[in-house]
Amino acid sequence: FWKQPYATKASVWKPCADKKVLEYPAGNNGYIVVSANGGLNQQRVAICNAVAVAALLNATLVLPTFLYSNVWKDPSQFGDIYQERHFLDMMKEEVDIVKELPSRFQSLDTEAIGSLITDSDLPKEATPHDYLEKVLPILIRNGFVHLLGFGNRLGFDPMPAQIQKLRCKCNFHALKFVPKIQKVGALLRQRIRKYEAEPTTLDKQLLGDYISSNIPSKKPSNATKPPVKYLALHLRFEIDMIAYSLCDFGGGTIEKQELQAYRESHFPLLIKRLRKSKPVSTEELRKTGKCPLTPEEAALVLAGLGFKTGTHIYLAGSQVYGGNSRMHSFIGLYPNLITKETLLTPTELAPFRNFSSQMAALDLIACATADVFAMTDSGSQLASLVSGFRSYYGGGNAPTLRPNKKRLAAILYENSTIEWNGFEERVRRMIEEGQRVRTRRSGRSVYRQPRSPECMCRL
Repeated sequence: FWKQPYATKASVWKPCADKKVLEYPAGNNGYIVVSANGGLNQQRVAICNAVAVAALLNATLVLPTFLYSNVWKDPSQFGDIYQERHFLDMMKEEVDIVKELPSRFQSLDTEAIGSLITDSDLPKEATPHDYLEKVLPILIRNGFVHLLGFGNRLGFDPMPAQIQKLRCKCNFHALKFVPKIQKVGALLRQRIRKYEAEPTTLDKQLLGDYISSNIPSKKPSNATKPPVKYLALHLRFEIDMIAYSLCDFGGGTIEKQELQAYRESHFPLLIKRLRKSKPVSTEELRKTGKCPLTPEEAALVLAGLGFKTGTHIYLAGSQVYGGNSRMHSFIGLYPNLITKETLLTPTELAPFRNFSSQMAALDLIACATADVFAMTDSGSQLASLVSGFRSYYGGGNAPTLRPNKKRLAAILYENSTIEWNGFEERVRRMIEEGQRVRTRRSGRSVYRQPRSPECMCRL
């Protein structure tokens, strides 16, 4: 699985969302202010959805701001993560974007005049009709609206093709990381590869000019050695994920108490729902693929796919729940495990330490530019965006391993009775089927699945 099984079919899809999509419309209905919630990946989606809404409503978009989250604890704003000037220049012919709301609106009580729009005012995956019916009249009446906590409140279908293209242009071309992130991202790539590696299109797109500055001008004395190939793994085994899952991971009473306390602190709506519903056994949750993959299970899957014990694996994400003791079996099978914390010095990481979104940007770069990207949870936003970048810029040379959680749960459930050869065969078949090249289906994310006429060109 170092190579994409359906590379020829994938290679006929080419990036082309950077072309001009819309004619700049005459007139203007007002200003859209957006406060995005979540971490790096949720905020990125929110920015591009906001661009789409502004175009849909023929409005001026105020450069989105990011809400401070008690979970992410990152005060970063747009300009701390993305190149503002590049973003404005890339989108200026199709969407009017300004840095701040005009002063005549700033002193108004947004909620009192009815211009505050929250999640409760719009359905999840809202349609263009929802915005035209509920938001546009307020926009025209008051001159501006504030979309508070904006994220995924815009569906993918039905959607005018030109608006869909704008989303792709925003995500794959307009949002470039700031030099601070690109520079350290390029350094991270260099440390992983060890030896000189020819930059790929993905490298160039994510790292900009810094990709060339990190390539030695002369080949080292051991130039016969090829660059290190590596697999990037997003092992989504973090406390928020496993607490929300309600699954049991064998940690006994201490684990149960710790996860329950976390749920009560961070997921009050989940607690409220649980009190009203019939409990589901952890065994049933596991059998139906509702439980996050453990590090041990992830190692089994990689071994079943044929990745040798010497494989270099970059581990993305936050702190694995259970720490080193939980990773003991994984490291026993795959000792060449690396992270940004082990590859970069404390001094190099210091500017990122209190900025989780900027740290997450380094993970996104390492995952997107890897030889192989594997995920344990296909529902995560990081996995979604990385998959999209690899499809968009990979040219059929960027395999992504995506498990079908329900099928994998059935395979793992038989772990005590199934023979290794049978396990290998079933896991390989599952992953290979997930790599088939398909045109984006209706309702699916263009950020995850850009192979569609709205996003890419098919030769």
